[in-house]
Amino acid sequence: MTKHELLLLNNLITNTNKMKNQSILPFFLFGLISLFLFTCNSTPTPPDTSQEEEWQSLFNGQDLSGWDIKMAGYPVGENFRNTWVVEDSMIRVSYDEYEQFDDAYGHMYYKEPFSYYRLRFDYRFTGEQTPGGANWNVRNSGIMVHSQSAASNEIGQHFPVSVELQLLGGLSDGKKRTTGNVCTPGTAVVMGDTINYRHCISSTSKTYDGDQWIKAEMIVLGDSTIVHLIEGENVLQYDKSQIGGGFTNIKQNQEDWEGFGITKMDDWTKQTGTLLSGGYIALQAESHPIDFKNIELLNLEGCKDPKAKNYKAYYVKGDPSKCTY
Repeated sequence: MTKHELLLLNNLITNTNKMKNQSILPFFLFGLISLFLFTCNSTPTPPDTSQEEEWQSLFNGQDLSGWDIKMAGYPVGENFRNTWVVEDSMIRVSYDEYEQFDDAYGHMYYKEPFSYYRLRFDYRFTGEQTPGGANWNVRNSGIMVHSQSAASNEIGQHFPVSVELQLLGGLSDGKKRTTGNVCTPGTAVVMGDTINYRHCISSTSKTYDGDQWIKAEMIVLGDSTIVHLIEGENVLQYDKSQIGGGFTNIKQNQEDWEGFGITKMDDWTKQTGTLLSGGYIALQAESHPIDFKNIELLNLEGCKDPKAKNYKAYYVKGDPSKCTY
């Protein structure tokens, strides 16, 4: 990570934490002062819009437009047993039409890939796990980033090669169970100065029991740093996401890959060490009902020329082709 990216990352995390804790009073006082200054100045300075964050909603609250469904064993676009439904402005992973899970792992991919961005959303687990789901999938789901596309998945593939923000709900048994962890299907990440090949790495989050709504966010900086935040707190940070480490096990063997529906292991292992600079975002379905809402993205890649009309001071990665004058 460059010094510039490190500074911007620290600012992003600091600002996120400030927004969590600040009250409405400072905004009220600022408004009164601004109004006083405006009325005393006959030629007010045009407002600086370079700091205004332009978040985009990835979900319209009405249907699944803009998303591609891929269920293990079924072609892209087939919503097997209506696993993905929209209700009350939520995307719901529903198993109402299931009798058994039968390894019907599924993911729903946003249509557009991204590289540098902030992603935020709310989630909650509900009810009981679908019969036939694995024990480790109780109150377990996630969001994949830097993912391969829906179309590039093999027909029986359970999980995309990607980096997962793992979401875990507490089991109401008094035991610690963190959320906002990272899991690495077909990938690995760098922790400190060392590549960590553990398939799942725990965060420092609290345990959240029951069916409560939880706020989660990711700060994704291309092939540099990724930060996980839960309820505004930085709970995990890592660098240099890359292909490698087997699918779930550092031992590169065909059985590890085939167990998750992937027959073309060599296509991935020959890319070992390739950094992931971007990819698709995908919601996960793996046997326990979960709801998602308020799915929003702030692109951190754009025009960095202050002379341009669409310059944004918060951009981390510059793209001159996007500048307008």
